Amino acid sequence: MAKAEVVIVLSLLLVTTVVDGLGGRMRINDVKKNKEVQELGRFSVEEYNRRSQGRLRFSLANGGPSTALVFSQVVGAEKQVVAGIKYYLKIKAMQGGVTKTFESVVLVKPWVQSKDLLNFSPSTH
Repeated sequence: MAKAEVVIVLSLLLVTTVVDGLGGRMRINDVKKNKEVQELGRFSVEEYNRRSQGRLRFSLANGGPSTALVFSQVVGAEKQVVAGIKYYLKIKAMQGGVTKTFESVVLVKPWVQSKDLLNFSPSTH
């Protein structure tokens, strides 16, 4: 990415931070229709499955059920401008034929084209 593009992205992040209330969380509306949010939810589930492969292989080898998740949809989302954009997602996914709700946190840094799953866990709400 060119230096000018980095300056523009950082400037937009700064403006967004000021507009968003100094880095506070903002609710994202219409998440079911938001392609970016749905793709981040799919990424979260796929990354969770990738990181859990060792446990999945052990469970299957010992006759246990598959613990792999199958993405359904993101049902709630918030974002927060930090050193990038942090997305807080509430995700519906199937596990062993049962629909469950999970929460994930994904950090997106668009200027370096990266996204990182910071947290993925069963929802407590």
